[in-house]
Amino acid sequence: MDWLEALILGIVQGLTEFLPVSSTGHLLLGRQVFQLEEAGLFLDSMLHIGTLIAVMTVYGKEILEVIRRPFSKIGILLIAGTIPTAIIGLAFKDFFEEISKTGITVGWEFLLTGLLLWWADSYKRNGYKGIDDITIRDALVIGTFQGAAILPAVSRSGLTIAAALFCKINKKAAAYFSFLLSIPSIAGGVVLQSKDLFTGAQPPISFSALAIGTLASAIFGYIAVKWMIKLLQTGTLKGFAIYVWIVGIVVLVLQFSGKM
Repeated sequence: MDWLEALILGIVQGLTEFLPVSSTGHLLLGRQVFQLEEAGLFLDSMLHIGTLIAVMTVYGKEILEVIRRPFSKIGILLIAGTIPTAIIGLAFKDFFEEISKTGITVGWEFLLTGLLLWWADSYKRNGYKGIDDITIRDALVIGTFQGAAILPAVSRSGLTIAAALFCKINKKAAAYFSFLLSIPSIAGGVVLQSKDLFTGAQPPISFSALAIGTLASAIFGYIAVKWMIKLLQTGTLKGFAIYVWIVGIVVLVLQFSGKM
């Protein structure tokens, strides 16, 4: 893998982790375009560290407050939201990894993501609950949706924001909680993959390419978070729904024609 491929994948990861279009699905497609196998899988984990840095930079004050007061309301909500995600992730890790390797359901998963985004946006243009009104039940529902996003082309941010809207949480608070909840989710995923990063033969990727991809992921992840926060205050999710529908249809056509 050269530095340009790592840069492109870093930009893709940074943007799509927080836009509701599925970063894992786009990285899977990117690896196929560049014909990458082990190097691409290895890079995925480092790119997720880049997006973790991005969201922690945006919400640095909130994270410090949770660390200082872990049993404050937001701390308890984050714990509650992380529990179902962790249970689903650990219980079905091997199953979902196998699906991810084959990629046979990716097209349908993009279509499902689009359907949920469109439905959630139409269901309630803007809920009445703010961040202080989120309940433990809401957090459990959102965390369960996040756990379902372990499927490669189902968007984590898309499902958590959609779940928040279904819980009648307003879009600003939905984005806030979704992005905060992504921190333990991304960190947990990196920890689970760490055994693959530091054991066995190292994949053919240079340190410079790895650093470039991770830095790009962090920078563009930061841009994506800030943009989504502004967009959700007045905008709509339907444009993203249309985009992932198009991607899903293209993937299905390529798969049925034997070109993918």
